[in-house]
Amino acid sequence: MTTMIYTYTDEAPALATHALLPIIQTFASAAGVEVETRDISLAARILAVFPDHLTEEQRVPDALGELGALAQTPDANIIKLPNISASLPQLKAAIKELQAAGYAVPDYPEDPQTDGERDIHARYGTVKGSAVNPVLREGNSDRRAPAAVKAFARKHPPRMGAWSSDSRSHVATMSEGDFRSTERSVTVADADDVRVELVRDDGEVAVLKASTPLEPGEIIDAAVMQRGALVDFLAAQVRDARAQGVLFSIHLKATMMKVSDPIIFGHAVRTYFAELFAAHGDTLTELGVDANDGMASLVSALDALPADERDAILADVEAAYDRGPDLAQVDSSRGITNLHVPSDVIIDASMPVVVRDSGQMWNRHDAQQDTKCVIPDASYAALYGETIEDCKRNGAFDPTTMGSVSNVGLMAKKAEEYGSHDKTFEIPAAGEIRVVSRSGDVLLRHTVEAGDIWRMCQTKDEPVRDWVRLAIGRARATGVPAVFWLDRTRAHDVEVLAKVEDELATHDTDGLDFPVLSVAEATRFTLERTRAGEDTISVTGNVLRDYLTDLFPILEVGTSARMLSIVPLMAGGGLFETGAGGSAPKHVQQFVKENHLRWDSLGEYLALAASFEHLAQSADNPRAALLGSTLDRATARYLDEGRSPSRKVKELDNRGSSFELARFWARELADQADDAEVAALFSPLAERLDGDAATILQELIDVQGDPVDIGGYYWPDKARADAEMRPSATLNAALDAFRG
Repeated sequence: MTTMIYTYTDEAPALATHALLPIIQTFASAAGVEVETRDISLAARILAVFPDHLTEEQRVPDALGELGALAQTPDANIIKLPNISASLPQLKAAIKELQAAGYAVPDYPEDPQTDGERDIHARYGTVKGSAVNPVLREGNSDRRAPAAVKAFARKHPPRMGAWSSDSRSHVATMSEGDFRSTERSVTVADADDVRVELVRDDGEVAVLKASTPLEPGEIIDAAVMQRGALVDFLAAQVRDARAQGVLFSIHLKATMMKVSDPIIFGHAVRTYFAELFAAHGDTLTELGVDANDGMASLVSALDALPADERDAILADVEAAYDRGPDLAQVDSSRGITNLHVPSDVIIDASMPVVVRDSGQMWNRHDAQQDTKCVIPDASYAALYGETIEDCKRNGAFDPTTMGSVSNVGLMAKKAEEYGSHDKTFEIPAAGEIRVVSRSGDVLLRHTVEAGDIWRMCQTKDEPVRDWVRLAIGRARATGVPAVFWLDRTRAHDVEVLAKVEDELATHDTDGLDFPVLSVAEATRFTLERTRAGEDTISVTGNVLRDYLTDLFPILEVGTSARMLSIVPLMAGGGLFETGAGGSAPKHVQQFVKENHLRWDSLGEYLALAASFEHLAQSADNPRAALLGSTLDRATARYLDEGRSPSRKVKELDNRGSSFELARFWARELADQADDAEVAALFSPLAERLDGDAATILQELIDVQGDPVDIGGYYWPDKARADAEMRPSATLNAALDAFRG
């Protein structure tokens, strides 16, 4: 018996799991594959780090830690669904829900003062933000559009807004004082253990991080976002947006960059509402308002004030909106702006939509408007800046003819910025930050001021070499250029490029093309090929991997959720990711309101097929290969026949879509000629599902329309979710009969 791990996560993907998992387990049993689940939802991770606060019955295992260890073995076969990348407001909401359900987890200490509070703060720090992916990603990323998905998009192109050469939309980024301009980098020859210290101007030395072990050949780099430069930049952009009559929008990733980007977001809030904070700063401080949490937190905190004082501050909030440039809206019908909460606008999800929607975002009048897209750090801003300028010159992309941009991403072992969280600090006092080796040598140093944001990143040698080998494999398999997005003028990239060139020299690369281009150059090169209908492989670091694997899929096929995302783990196992979950909260809201789940599990279907293919090779299981190939054909039929969930109640939803996938899959297995025993096994199920299809679909439609209660948002009652997501007695009976 071989094992596949199917992760239970959050929001709409978790609800969809209740409908799809029984189908997967039923079909997998035919190949002797046991499908187990591990709960790595936000709520489960909170409970796992506080066993000492819970009763014996309430304690849950550390499923994420278990999977992290499994990912470092050749036996790993993990299907990873999207998680909540918990911003601080989301973390607090999950804590409150768990407390209300009787779990005595502690409150989140905003400003820990005691050892106990610091311990609690540190434990929550392992949960906050995108805490799951860095643990599981013990390999580099191979992400691309499956042939069936690309073919479907060419037949049924996603909507694309028209562009005008007169568009005033643009990207604004910093030219000095940001992480890009202050970065310094070094590769250590031997194993070491460095400390990070702040030498204050008065001579006092504070150790910010006592120990960071380094492997031989490891790259470390450090950079600082200077508070003064950032505030001046933001103030200038607010003024310019008003002068130009364009929307002001800030684009960050406060979920993954969970230390630095909420601080930057807070500066954007304070800058836009400068007069509000100047007039009411003392009151807001007394209320515990933190601008890093956004305007939602501020407005909510005002409820503690007397009505007249609250109304006066709210009037000043409205005055700020009238006085400043219009703000981009997340949900104009509810008055939720770009500055509402830091997790509402995630750059890799928001900027592709700007490109798709003619360079515009929504204003408070529920109309689209040209937009100033503010991306403070210049490290990767050129990707979006060059794309917008290209659209002004050449118009919108044509999904029916455009080429594909796949990605090979360096992300193993918390590479680059995504491993910087425990080495990122808001500087308390002016002085010098030093990174000091075990022998006392200063490897990196920066002069800093109070309020600056300083961070250090690590990139290990073997992940870089594995990344290069993966790029060579993809280039050889496709015959298209594999572009290394590396800038010879950036400190970190220079160190990485030395390893890339060294590794390339050890391989036969005759006939293969590996251009090395900066972000701006690589963007222009890729866009030119894409418009000409030519494919390109982007070979990038961790952040650009995120950005590119949303930008191009959204333009090419309408959503990044339809991409095939494979992580060949360096130890020999496989991690199969299922796409983005950015719209999942809205899906849950609709489900609770009217029992209709519009989440499309196509990403799960694609990952499942790849997982079976991996099992076939790693466990020498030909029936797993058969399940994978037939599932691919069933998925192609699912797309061709338009069986994706509808957005409207009383129409096909996720439950009906997964049933249709099961029906098509059973038919493919019944009709295949490679394994007569399997064909005979699935023929009765295929006949039954085909014959009962109308009844099953009607049962799944009939339950829709009324509100449902699943017992919680972050910690739903799994029995209730099972009942709501498996309401077809006819389908349930067919699956039960097959399993015997």
